[in-house]
Amino acid sequence: MLQYPQVNPIAFNLGRIHVHWYGLMYLFAFVSVWALANYRIRRQSWVPLKNNDEILDAIFYGAMGVIVGGRLGYMVFYDLPFFITHPWIIVQVWDGGMSFHGGLIGVILALLLFAHQRKISFFNLIDFFAPLVPVGLGLGRLGNFINGELWGRVTTSPIGMVFPNGGPWARYPSQLIELFLEGICLFAFLWLLSIKRRPKMFVSAWFLIGYGICRIISEFFREPDPQYGYLAFNWLTMGQILCLPMLISGGILLYLSLKNKKGKKAK
Repeated sequence: MLQYPQVNPIAFNLGRIHVHWYGLMYLFAFVSVWALANYRIRRQSWVPLKNNDEILDAIFYGAMGVIVGGRLGYMVFYDLPFFITHPWIIVQVWDGGMSFHGGLIGVILALLLFAHQRKISFFNLIDFFAPLVPVGLGLGRLGNFINGELWGRVTTSPIGMVFPNGGPWARYPSQLIELFLEGICLFAFLWLLSIKRRPKMFVSAWFLIGYGICRIISEFFREPDPQYGYLAFNWLTMGQILCLPMLISGGILLYLSLKNKKGKKAK
């Protein structure tokens, strides 16, 4: 059995302000996306953004989408009755409670607005950012691990850990499993995929498909949300249900991307 490291969720204090590691992970994620985006515009002439100012503006829009969409998504998808009676908790992001699927919807809407204002192709824009998103996902899961939240199912596996708020039982470190699958593996796959110029929607399609597959797999190690438990078959979770539209949308985008590519070749 592995030993949980017992990291203080508060990284440091600024007077009476507590700076949490979970919040810092968002900062690290946005800085990492900025650095990787700048690297891409220097190496790839076909990308839709051409300078640092455009990247910063797009990241600002995306950050607003992540924070607002992620928090609202968690409240709606996972904790709606409590949110209705305690609406002020929406600002307490330092305690966790962010939904990836809500954040994804927020980012899509924010970048749709950005693309419209800058008169650039929306799909070219999200194809540009899709390979960078797993960096933020991985750092977010690391923040979950430090917070000691979203731990896994009870296990006798040698990789099990006893989490401070998870009872006396050893559990899968599902946050680290998600960091590996949704962060490291998905980033490596999409980054290599996007080195060459691809048809429009191709990279975005594989992001949706890749994340959906990784999340569905990782949900088998993660403790289901207590307010829902298993939705069916003693294994189906809300996280897996929310991934189904991603897989369907990814399949549609992939079909359209390959169809458009064949159409251009035929001309």
